Formats: sequence, structure tokens, C-alpha cells
Amino acid sequence: MIHQFIFAAPKPGMTEQEFQDYWINVHAVKYASKIPQIKQYSVSARLPFGDEAGEPLWSGLADIWLETDADQLASMQSKELIDGARRDEPNWAAFWRTVVVDTEAHILKDGGGLETVKDGVKLVTLVKRKPGLTVEEFRSHARDVHAPLDLKLPGLRRFGHYYARDGLYTVCEPPFDGVSCMWFDSPEAAKAALASPEHAAAAADLPNFLEMKYLHGLLMKEYWTIGPIGAD
Repeated sequence: MIHQFIFAAPKPGMTEQEFQDYWINVHAVKYASKIPQIKQYSVSARLPFGDEAGEPLWSGLADIWLETDADQLASMQSKELIDGARRDEPNWAAFWRTVVVDTEAHILKDGGGLETVKDGVKLVTLVKRKPGLTVEEFRSHARDVHAPLDLKLPGLRRFGHYYARDGLYTVCEPPFDGVSCMWFDSPEAAKAALASPEHAAAAADLPNFLEMKYLHGLLMKEYWTIGPIGAD
């Protein structure tokens, strides 16, 4: 299963709220969800969080699940994408700021059913490995050293690592090596987790395997258009 992350920002002149409303209620429903190869589809809206300054890099995220490489290729060639979703993009998104990461999921804690939690949120972090580390060294550290620290966070409901697919590295160096997703019952629960001693211990480990200037975190609320039906 391919888990694709698409991070996007509003077109000039559109507010963040307008952008999010259009993506969730128009683009996702009328266009993206019509692509037949897509098995699951959700849009997550960025929530204000912490001491943020300036314009955010991205204001929303689409999670897309596809079964195989053949399905992904077929989706890119489909009339539903070319004449529908792709044609609609300039109506709401600054497409030149869009970042796409194709990944394979590694679920480290399966909380399940979080779409039913009224105030549930997910903390999404894009990561790039530290210079000098191989891809496998990065993944090994993330999985075997860092993940056990994150799993101690209070209030953590669900947790997954999503590593950039191996095939991306045969073409060029992808912009990010992976995405981390953590689910909490509420923004307050996420804030408490990040203020905990357990998070301080995990944060101290980050420079050991990540390039910190490319670390980007967003707190988000997820809205489903197709699914969820169990795929990761």
C-alpha cells in the first residue's frame, strides 16, 4: 500500500480558512474522491498551535492511499485527475509550494478509531536525515532508538512512521525522508505531551539523526472523504 502525503498552501489572496473549506468541502468531494484508484482519502486542516510567527509553509494536508505502483500510474493518467482534480488546483492552491511524499507506513502504536474522537488531532512532522547518514541508518535510528522515546509520550493514542519509498531515491534525493504522525484526543492533550519530560528526552535525541533546519511540524484536524477502512 502506498501512503501519499500532499502538503499544500493557499493561493495568493485566499485566506487559510477559505483554502481549508474549499479543499475539504469542494475539491475533495467533487474532484479528488472521484479518482477511481484512490482507496482512502482524507484532508487535514492546520490548527494554530504554539508560538508561531509568520505565514505557515502549509495550511493543509491530503492523505491518499493507493494499492500498487500500477494504480498510482493509472491515477496520474486518469481523466478524473487530468480533467478534474488537476484542473481545479489553481482555484485554491499555490501549487508551486506543494510538497508530495510517497511513503510506506510503519505503525508503531495502533490506537484505531480516532476519527470518532470529537476533538482528536494529529501532530504531523516532516523529517530529513542528518548529513552523512545513509537512508538505512536514518530509518534504523528512527525505529529502534527514537520511536521508543516517543512511545512514552503521555496521551499518545496512535503513532506511525512513514518512510519515503525506496524508489524515490533511484531518481533523486527526495525533499524529505519521511513523515511522523502522532494522534491525540485534543489540542490540549498534544500541548501537554509536548510539555512533558518524556518529550524533552525525545527532543534531545533529534539532532542525532535529523537535519534540524528541515524539521517541520503541524498540528492538524483530519476530515475523511473516503474511509477510513483500515489501510495505513
